[in-house]
Amino acid sequence: MKILITGTAGFIGNALAQRLLERGDEVIGIDNLNDYYDVSLKEARLARIRDHERFTDVREDIADREAMERVFREHRPQRVVNLAAQAGVRYSLENPAAYIDTNLVGFGNILEGCRHNGVEHLVYASSSSVYGANEEMPFSVHHNVDHPLSLYAASKKANELMAHTYSHLYQLPTTGLRFFTVYGPWGRPDMALFMFTRKILAGEPIDVFNYGNHRRDFTYIDDIVEGVIRTLDHPAQANADWSGAQPDSATSAAPYRLYNIGAHRPVELMHYIEVLEENLGKKAEKNLLPLQPGDVPDTYADVEDLKADVGYEPSTPVEEGVARFVRWYRDYYGV
Repeated sequence: MKILITGTAGFIGNALAQRLLERGDEVIGIDNLNDYYDVSLKEARLARIRDHERFTDVREDIADREAMERVFREHRPQRVVNLAAQAGVRYSLENPAAYIDTNLVGFGNILEGCRHNGVEHLVYASSSSVYGANEEMPFSVHHNVDHPLSLYAASKKANELMAHTYSHLYQLPTTGLRFFTVYGPWGRPDMALFMFTRKILAGEPIDVFNYGNHRRDFTYIDDIVEGVIRTLDHPAQANADWSGAQPDSATSAAPYRLYNIGAHRPVELMHYIEVLEENLGKKAEKNLLPLQPGDVPDTYADVEDLKADVGYEPSTPVEEGVARFVRWYRDYYGV
């Protein structure tokens, strides 16, 4: 297939593009290489796929309406995976405009491109952050998510609502994937594993929020990519049993689906740090700090719907995933 992926210099987008190219798909990759974090890492990711004969590298911003219209018109992708976003809960407190521009305006441009160019299926990144103040565990796509705790979370909830509108009005099949704390080689420097590794190796203390009482459904990158591909290959279908009298938030009478994509096994943050210490052969000095504004204490994904519909089966324990990350980190940075 010809697949357009936004965010191909990003962590998940790059790994996904690589896998799709390996299986024979043609990939049009969009990224603006912004400086939210180390651009050289983004360039290094792109270098892994840039010279592939079936890869087209497009340097544009999804918030640029005219550029997106041109890209869709020229390349006519069959399917689209939107992973470009301004990420990060804490950064949304400092720079809200970045989330409005990319996550709202940009996503609107993607929806319009799909609508006007006959796209068969749009898969897009949502986030576990949408669960916000909800405390019922494990988090289910059938739960209420009307109380986000950060603008980042609100922007992802808005993406789900915007997608449903296009599925309803234009019969565009859309599938939203709520990612749960993705980690692994080539990961993001603003994520805990990356920051902890750098600071521990440098002999600096690490900041441990919520006094270390977090639990996170850490999900390894390979499991995430496998789930995204399986979802992409199964366009969303209308739920024939959907009723407006008893509405199900994860499905619709339109071709619309929402799924959690996580490991389905929350890990204590302190255990995660212990696994990292073992792999680094070095103990961490910890600054125990209170819960940060916009953050949630725990995440735990109910992935039964994704298992049932596409056969998703996450298989990488944190002990194995962290070890792979540390090996990559030492090799990449020569530490």
